[in-house]
Amino acid sequence: MLRSVYARRRATAVGVVLLVGVAVWLALRDGNSSESKTTLPKLTLAQLAGQRVVVSFRAAGAGRIPSGLVKRIRAGTVGAVILFSENAHTVAGARRLTRKLQAIPRPAGLRAPLLVMVDQEGGAIRRLTDAPPRTNAEQMAATHDVDVIRARGKATGQALRRAGVNVDLAPVSDTPRKGSVLLAEKRTFGKVAADIGPDAAAFASGLVAGGAEATAKHFPGFGAATLNSDTSFVRIGLPAAMLRSVDEAPFRDVVKSGARLVMLSNAIYPALDRSAPATLSRSIATGELRGRLGFTGVSITDDLQAVALRSFGGPGQIAVRGARAGDDLLLFGRTYKASVQAASALTAALKSGKVGMAEARAAATRVLALRRSIASPLP
Repeated sequence: MLRSVYARRRATAVGVVLLVGVAVWLALRDGNSSESKTTLPKLTLAQLAGQRVVVSFRAAGAGRIPSGLVKRIRAGTVGAVILFSENAHTVAGARRLTRKLQAIPRPAGLRAPLLVMVDQEGGAIRRLTDAPPRTNAEQMAATHDVDVIRARGKATGQALRRAGVNVDLAPVSDTPRKGSVLLAEKRTFGKVAADIGPDAAAFASGLVAGGAEATAKHFPGFGAATLNSDTSFVRIGLPAAMLRSVDEAPFRDVVKSGARLVMLSNAIYPALDRSAPATLSRSIATGELRGRLGFTGVSITDDLQAVALRSFGGPGQIAVRGARAGDDLLLFGRTYKASVQAASALTAALKSGKVGMAEARAAATRVLALRRSIASPLP
């Protein structure tokens, strides 16, 4: 009898200890989980708008940062910059510049690393000329070996990491057609649609393994374009069914491989939106990319200062249209002034209600989540 009572008491005590242990474990797990979730800090309208504008500053000269940009970063009204060869064309030069950028103090809640991006596709499209890949996408695809392609992506990611660059605007994930400008520029992973997704995905997974975020571009597919939207107005007349079954397919592969950004095209796709380019189209930026493809990462526009968009207004008008379409990051790649105008117009649109607060906060949350997840730049 006494042994039975003792056994019951011991079992009860052990049970209590186990329950307490489980409760502590759950609390710790939940606590860690809640810490890993990005919560948006209290931001001013200018800070909220600024998280969405990608700033270029080519005219500043090699290694120089405009004083106005320094002030904006200090104020928390810039979260992303794009670098070109004019800023730095070597890994060492980029490293010196990015260290200065990341060292600029930022307000509480916005101290995560700035997004620093480049176009480092390979071959002729390399902003850092002493960094890989020295072969272009077509040459990489010609190896018919995804392991080789992944290795080149990893080497590229490692070089960008050393340079302090944390986002590569690559790989091109478009499926080329006859007369394709991308095919002529050797920027696609071969000519066979079935190979595009696996090859682009291999390069993207390599980039991520090497320490740089990958960007699938140019959604919903720019492979049928015979002109470059940077210099010409482009309309792609493919049927919606073909765009969805052929052109969008590689983007799924690349996103599954670890790419957390998708770049929208500046072309118009009448089958999806008769009048607006993908960058300014809600039916594409939100309906196709978010709704149909199920993408939950950060969307970014192609250069909103491209010739293809000139008829849609100035930087401020285009920024507001892009935000209303559902773009997370609005890229102004030609002049610093354009980014100032864009941020100002977005701030005013938030104040007036022309750009919805809920969507603006959701976009800023995604951008800040990406920033917070990026490891601090190398010392």
